[in-house]
Amino acid sequence: MRRYLARRLLLLVPVLAGVSIVIFLVLHLSPGDPAEIMLGSQATKEDLARLRAQMGLDEPLHVQYVHWLGHVVRGDLGRSLWMKRPVLPEVLQRLKATLLLTGTALVLSTTLGLGLGVASAAWPRSRLDRFSAAASLFGASMPSFWLGIVLMVIFALWLGWLPASGMFAPYGGGGAGDLAAHLVLPALTLAAASVTIVARLTRSTMLETLGQDYIRTARAKGVAERFVVLRHGLKNALIPIVTVIGVQAGYLLGGAVLTETVFAWPGVGTLMVQGILARDFPLVQGCVLVVALSFALVNLGVDLLYAWLDPRIRYE
Repeated sequence: MRRYLARRLLLLVPVLAGVSIVIFLVLHLSPGDPAEIMLGSQATKEDLARLRAQMGLDEPLHVQYVHWLGHVVRGDLGRSLWMKRPVLPEVLQRLKATLLLTGTALVLSTTLGLGLGVASAAWPRSRLDRFSAAASLFGASMPSFWLGIVLMVIFALWLGWLPASGMFAPYGGGGAGDLAAHLVLPALTLAAASVTIVARLTRSTMLETLGQDYIRTARAKGVAERFVVLRHGLKNALIPIVTVIGVQAGYLLGGAVLTETVFAWPGVGTLMVQGILARDFPLVQGCVLVVALSFALVNLGVDLLYAWLDPRIRYE
């Protein structure tokens, strides 16, 4: 297990290197000049040239990349051109809000998806199964930004039950209740698509498992149906379900960009959008690297979870 873990951690290096190259080239080759954005359209050519030289933007791309990568290896993601502060502390501070949002959405999608999927498999072609199929189709086809706006209009504007944006109320509060109220709408929006995916995969996997010979044997021996479904069926169907939940955890991290923007949630996604609009290269590169690392670590955690769920799996 230790050798496998060490090998997987070493494989993170080329993955993150590839991500860094792609995001560096995309940012630097896209239209827009950070110096012109910082100084304004009225700046002279001399002022622009002086600022580009100070930021190192006048050097060739490969020199800029090597210079930036050298700082990254030492744990320094650079200094934000827009906020004038180190990138790493700012990204880590915003990462807490993003992890809270994605973690809540993952719990919701896993709980609701497993519940709907198991119930649909236990009672196939029932009203509940049809409702689950219709809800899954609705959830999978709705863009997250559209769904977020609809939920905001209904529950914040019309009914006034929940706040529309932010993480805490601007006029006070700041406690756990205030945070939970602000978390409901963005978490539901982010989890909607994942619920449908987990539910449909759980249903199909459970139907296949419940058709196995050992399930029929358990029923013939008089084992209660709930134990047949949960203890014998769900336990043996968990491997593919855990796989898709791990993949969805990564997608939730990436999808948080749109959801955080719609609800003004102060996470990495909002920070990344602000950095893109300001052409803040170090800030955007730092955000992407941190999100990519989080995604890779989630996948590693899922692989290690297999051995705990199924003792037959061994890593060498």
